Amino acid sequence: MPGAEDDLALLLAAAEEAGRIALRLWRRDPQAWDKGGGAGPVTEADLAVNDALQAMLMAVRPDYGWLSEESEADPARLDASRCFIIDPIDGTRAFIDGQEGFSHSLAVAQGDRIIAAVVHLPVTGLTYAAHADGSATLNGAPIAPTDSGIEDARVLTYRAVADAPDWRAGMPPFRREFRSSLAWRLCLAAEGRFDAALSLRAAWEWDIAAGALIAERAGARVTDRRGQPMRFNSPRAQVDGLIVAGPRLHAALRGALR
Repeated sequence: MPGAEDDLALLLAAAEEAGRIALRLWRRDPQAWDKGGGAGPVTEADLAVNDALQAMLMAVRPDYGWLSEESEADPARLDASRCFIIDPIDGTRAFIDGQEGFSHSLAVAQGDRIIAAVVHLPVTGLTYAAHADGSATLNGAPIAPTDSGIEDARVLTYRAVADAPDWRAGMPPFRREFRSSLAWRLCLAAEGRFDAALSLRAAWEWDIAAGALIAERAGARVTDRRGQPMRFNSPRAQVDGLIVAGPRLHAALRGALR
């Protein structure tokens, strides 16, 4: 079986190809439509990237499972020893609006743990990467989270988190900020540009699998909203929220929640 470093090298090459495909359609009025059922929008670029990644990755690793936001669910992935977990374009709304902050999120799970991960932003040329036995990097340089406390921390999250009933005594006095790509939010916390990424909502695995490993290998504490380890390639393909931050801030956020 290939090593985690081999899988990472494969993901890096695939992410570069995903970026080339996406940029051919970015700011060129791509066809877009709503998936319905609250699943949000999708574009011809999402599908083109998904098809290319599936063909490229499964040709090299035919025994791996496949889990992607833009593919039909395949229960056979649950029996595979390793599984690709892919979001072809994370931040589709940003892509449609012509913004730069969309990403490609690619990960490999072994059992229920991520062992290789890449988050690539093709417009800005940012590539975050990690494997299970190495450090997290941004464009090849090691990254690390901040050691912030909760007072005035800059937390990447959504607006409605302030009104959530989950807080013991209301939302703590951190500063809320937002980026469309959830995968990128985890990476921004991993590199210390922001202090934390937080969601009290269930998160799809394809949105967070790659960013979770990158943040963990950077030195952040990475858990679900209840402080439990994240598990991947699950039947529901969801994680119960997320808290990603340096150990001190993670403890403070978890302690402020019910």
